Amino acid sequence: MRRIIPSTLPASERESLESWLNYHRATLLLKCEGLSGAQLATASCPPSDLTLIGLVRHLIGVENWFHRFDDEAPLDPYPGEDGFVPEPHHVTRDLRSYRNAVERSRRAVARRSLEEVIDLPHWVGDDRPKEIRPTSLRWVYQHMIEEYARHNGHADLIRERIDGMVGD
Repeated sequence: MRRIIPSTLPASERESLESWLNYHRATLLLKCEGLSGAQLATASCPPSDLTLIGLVRHLIGVENWFHRFDDEAPLDPYPGEDGFVPEPHHVTRDLRSYRNAVERSRRAVARRSLEEVIDLPHWVGDDRPKEIRPTSLRWVYQHMIEEYARHNGHADLIRERIDGMVGD
């Protein structure tokens, strides 16, 4: 996979948001590149059981923030499975599902304004139900960049533990 570098002189706010999000999406896939299914499903930073493919599966669900802006049915890439218990034999399917989720996200918001607002459920605490709040597309982009950046940090540590590879 080719490294994506965001422009230091974006033409617009939208270009800046999209380029940073695409950078982080590509970084996640780079962290997974060249590893076997068993390695992708290996929890390598005890005591955490977090895996690279588990992060991919989580981010499929996170991409659903964008999918709320389209009229298609909700995406369930692993029906009947626990999203946090990845299996090595499902790695190819999970990576394909991730790429499909990203493409759907791009289609869902391609013609939408950053100012567009929809009601979305927000996590407020483990002991409280999600709250429905008016949320702009701009906020969703910003949240997604933060979400990916945080999880790419996890991915970097997991990958380094698996085979010593480090970097962006």
